[in-house]
Amino acid sequence: MIVDVHSHAWQYPLHFEDTFRQQTQRARAGETVDLTVRYDEYKAGATLAERTVVFGGKARLSGLWVDDHYVAHYVAAHPKELIGFLSVDPTQPGWERELREGHQELGLQGIKLLSMYAGFQPDDERLDPLWSYATTHQLPVLLHTGTTFIAQAPLDCTLPRHLDRVAIRFPEVRIVMAHLGHPYEHECVAVIRKHPHVYADVSALHYRPFQLYHSLMLVQEYGVWDKILFGSDYPFTTVDASIHDLRRLNEQLTGTALPRLSPEAIEDVIQRDSLRLLGLAD
Repeated sequence: MIVDVHSHAWQYPLHFEDTFRQQTQRARAGETVDLTVRYDEYKAGATLAERTVVFGGKARLSGLWVDDHYVAHYVAAHPKELIGFLSVDPTQPGWERELREGHQELGLQGIKLLSMYAGFQPDDERLDPLWSYATTHQLPVLLHTGTTFIAQAPLDCTLPRHLDRVAIRFPEVRIVMAHLGHPYEHECVAVIRKHPHVYADVSALHYRPFQLYHSLMLVQEYGVWDKILFGSDYPFTTVDASIHDLRRLNEQLTGTALPRLSPEAIEDVIQRDSLRLLGLAD
């Protein structure tokens, strides 16, 4: 079963402020990205995926705010295919109430954090109630890690090393670092190697194939293929395009002596039962 652990649900441009919208042109170099989300369009580009994790996001600093009610409504329209995650911005008042409401009242099954976009560090002790809640209720937490096109989002808040300190204090929480932490993959691999319940996804990386080759070679050399989950990052790209390009990564090495990525390991990533690993299996 192919599971997409990284997909978005929002209304564009309604859920975004001008400061965010004006910077989206830098999302993919040389390309215009349409951030409109429609489930039928997602499915048209996800013919191989059976289950999908979706979330919105809350980050007042960067001008993004998707109410969890919207995500819950989106999921309710396709409950057999979609699993919804709530989101909180811990820099804003009322976030602990929103955490409880999203989980206990709306039935959302995980947490999405945008630490860089909101301007907080995930290992800040003021977030201990969030990590304790996730531990008690067995909620997986997926965080954006890595680069961004948003100028006001501080890169220091997104470094994978911060999740090492979280995992030391809250070892039972299932944590997913999005985008393999790129361009800080070395930190990401070091963290997922240490902690049994910390993973990374490969969402939105396939359109930088040589960088992704190097990132996954690091994964291969450290022997942590089993900690890598498949994700798309729709609407920035699609499931089918991501799978197609993952399977072709070694083709760019033709005529070179560079080492090859294991095709079997790549296929295992694509086919991985991420729901079981994250405690979300039916």
